[in-house]
Amino acid sequence: MLDPVMRGLLVTILLWGAGAGVLRAFAVPPERCPAVTADEAMAAALAAAGWITRSQGADGSYVYEYNVAKDANVPGYNEVRHAGVTMSLYQLAAAGQPGFLKAADTGLGRMIANLAFFDDRAILKEPGGQTYKTGSSALMLAGLAQRRIATDDREYDELMRQLGRFLVSMQEPVGAILAAWDPSTRAPVPGERSKYYTGETFWALALLERVLPGEGWDVPALAAADYLALHRDEAEGLDYPPWADQWAAYGLAEVAAWPGPPRLRAAHVEYARSLAGRFGLLVRVESRRTNSDFSRLVRGPMARAAGMGTWGEGLGSLWTLASTDPRIADLRGPIGDRAVCTAGMLVARQYESDDEAGAAGADGAWFRDSLTRMDDQQHAISALLLAATILDERGEH
Repeated sequence: MLDPVMRGLLVTILLWGAGAGVLRAFAVPPERCPAVTADEAMAAALAAAGWITRSQGADGSYVYEYNVAKDANVPGYNEVRHAGVTMSLYQLAAAGQPGFLKAADTGLGRMIANLAFFDDRAILKEPGGQTYKTGSSALMLAGLAQRRIATDDREYDELMRQLGRFLVSMQEPVGAILAAWDPSTRAPVPGERSKYYTGETFWALALLERVLPGEGWDVPALAAADYLALHRDEAEGLDYPPWADQWAAYGLAEVAAWPGPPRLRAAHVEYARSLAGRFGLLVRVESRRTNSDFSRLVRGPMARAAGMGTWGEGLGSLWTLASTDPRIADLRGPIGDRAVCTAGMLVARQYESDDEAGAAGADGAWFRDSLTRMDDQQHAISALLLAATILDERGEH
């Protein structure tokens, strides 16, 4: 029989062990990053693009939302997301997959048909909307820039300039981008901002400086970068800064690649480092989630692919930045690891008809609670393309 001292020690050890087990289960469960190769990441991106293009309408529209349990489309549409999906197809073409150019050009045709022109500016309209969202024009411009990179076709250079001039006209002195333009007053809606649109515009203008250099697009792009890095989170009351803005990460990487002396200031680099931490935390949390009832109760449901994709886009862009700017080079390895982890989770969660009966037409999409939306595929495609580049460099084919 144990003496009281040994018995107390044993009880203490057992309690510590039980406490550690509870802590592990509820607070710090193990991370799960499925293995993935560059070929698998690219294959998943192509499958997602296949889902987008299989049911594209003659007018260039895509399926907005789909319920796999009911095998039915859900009504609705969004021009910002249409522009984003088209942009992701052009990204695929720029990554060496020209087979998606035709579908992307068909999507572009819908946007061109919905353009409004005012003075020397082009604005992508919201059909039936009272105002026109700035983000639609920003992502249309980003898509046209990706098309230019993929094809070197100069057909839309003047349209890119017209879209760029509209975006610049929406910029406030502090660098922020106003969210909407009112066709009835032919002026921006004063004071209205979106947490997405300044980052989208920053990236679009940074791309425009790349494809049409020397025309002055760098000045408004850098003004937007200053606002994002120094003011946006506080000025717009965003919780838990920095807000996880993948568009800003795209823009920072693009500016770092401009020829000539470095254009990113210390504040931009510090902002990039904080974004890396934010995206990394989101991926770590997600990697501990499963579809079990216990996991959903304790750690919440799995993120939808649109959210995970934005983290992968942000991390992949920051990895590109870290490959260019020595001031963030020390984070290149960890950033790449998190981007690859995101890609592994996306590949593991992508729908295949063999996974359950029927719905073969759903192959290539990502579902949560039986629903997928066009931007689930958009953001996942972009994230997977960036991860494939990282994996390819690492020799993980």
